[in-house]
Amino acid sequence: MPRIAASALRTNLSDTVNRVAYRGERLVLERRGKPVAVLIPIEDLALLEAIEDRQDYEEAVRALRDARKRRERPIPLADVKKLLKLG
Repeated sequence: MPRIAASALRTNLSDTVNRVAYRGERLVLERRGKPVAVLIPIEDLALLEAIEDRQDYEEAVRALRDARKRRERPIPLADVKKLLKLG
């Protein structure tokens, strides 16, 4: 994956964004030679978020299944909010 210094990004922001947005390039941003972030096309972000959503869903299904096996009763959302002091 190509790398670009953060300082170079400052001077070439428009061109760099175009490389990512229109050419689909993925770029590693470096600061002092160390990778600190990545620029990716919006389509890649959508895919990553879909993967994360699927993993969250599968984890929730497993948790519910395990709770049923242990015959645990679900905790109402209102009780969870009170416990966590969320309102």
